[in-house]
Amino acid sequence: MRPAPSPEAREAARAAARWLTLMEFDGDAFDSAALQRWRDSSADHEAAWQKALRLRERFAGVPPSLGMATLDRPAMARRAVLKRALGVAALVPAAWLLGRELPLEVWRADLHTATGEQRRWSLIDGSTLQLNTDSAVDLDLKARRLVLVRGEVALKVTGTTPLAVQAPYGLITVSRGEVCVRLSEHRCRVSVVSGSVQLQPLRGPSLMLEQGQQVSLQAAGAGPVGAFDGAQPDWRDGVLVAHNQPLGDFLRELGRYRPGVLRWDQALESLRVTGSFRLENTDRILALLSASLPLDVQMRTRYWVTLTPRKNIA
Repeated sequence: MRPAPSPEAREAARAAARWLTLMEFDGDAFDSAALQRWRDSSADHEAAWQKALRLRERFAGVPPSLGMATLDRPAMARRAVLKRALGVAALVPAAWLLGRELPLEVWRADLHTATGEQRRWSLIDGSTLQLNTDSAVDLDLKARRLVLVRGEVALKVTGTTPLAVQAPYGLITVSRGEVCVRLSEHRCRVSVVSGSVQLQPLRGPSLMLEQGQQVSLQAAGAGPVGAFDGAQPDWRDGVLVAHNQPLGDFLRELGRYRPGVLRWDQALESLRVTGSFRLENTDRILALLSASLPLDVQMRTRYWVTLTPRKNIA
């Protein structure tokens, strides 16, 4: 089985696909110098770009039958058909590249959300399931079990029969209450908003978490139990909250909700952010950061944003 790509490799593949599409379809937005800087900034970037070019060559040919079918059309119609055909030829390698770097399980999942999307479902017993940005779950309601494939979920159980969340690092069983489960590359964070939940890590003994407690499950077992404020607004309310948080950490979290590339100068990492921000408009969040902190937001396109320190103008 092919090993799962790292988050860095997946993001590099997404960026390479976007660059390829810009190069083919949007000459005004395409910047060859910016592309070169992106390629030079990381070995992962260069590898993803070379893969994109190889795929472009593989899919570049227009089928002869399609070309022959346009010969008896008027000139304008012929150009339109060929343009669509060439468009498909350019988009296919971009889609192929993304498909190779994103796990097949995500595409096959019963429920999933796109980047920046949040959705809520009511289950047949009255329980509620929410999926955060870029998340996916499979359902096995006969077994009263959800399988977390990717991302983050909130499960609120109101019935008398327990529901379980199966994650790669353990099983989380909710009898009556609400739990948030966030899966990352090497761990799974479990936070109990209300009630209590039982955890069965892959290794080590089971444990019970009560309201206001959270723990990280890893391949080696459960980490130390900590506390959090379950009444604090968060993604379930469409809000991103920061309390004197380093800007770099805030932007890494914000990037989960924005399609495209969000970059910033390392000099901005240690600036501090405090506030509550509505996730429905991440462009507005960037504008608010620019208004309250000494930084400028440079939008090459909606999907390629860079934050830089503001220059003092004498």
